[in-house]
Amino acid sequence: MTKQKNDIFFQGPIPATLVAEAISKHHNKPEIGAHSIFLGQIRADQIDGKIVKAIDYTTNRELALLKMEEIREAIFDKYPLACMHVYHSEGEVRVGEICFFVFTSSAHRRAAMDACDELVERIKKEMPIWGKELFEDDTHQWKINR
Repeated sequence: MTKQKNDIFFQGPIPATLVAEAISKHHNKPEIGAHSIFLGQIRADQIDGKIVKAIDYTTNRELALLKMEEIREAIFDKYPLACMHVYHSEGEVRVGEICFFVFTSSAHRRAAMDACDELVERIKKEMPIWGKELFEDDTHQWKINR
């Protein structure tokens, strides 16, 4: 089991090359039989007649990294994972761009899928990450996670 620790934050949108590299690094690990991936993308929500053009993410980095370590350990204790990768954007991410990437690997699909789902839910609920929705009319509001 690889408990890879990394700085989960990526400035701006998460590039497709990062996703592709993460996947390609696992082809030579014969103990892995399944991967589960979640990609969060900014959508052009319409709120009170205004259209979202981007989200500007901010975080308390020190607290976020401590919380991520707690979540990471709990997920590894609960599921038989081979590895996990988590990346979340900081700064501005425009509509259509990737802001959140979770990747779990295990011997069997159920563990990879359940761990990935739980990671996404816990990160959205527990991490000190805030998103300011930026509208096309140059106004904004703080995002409520759903």
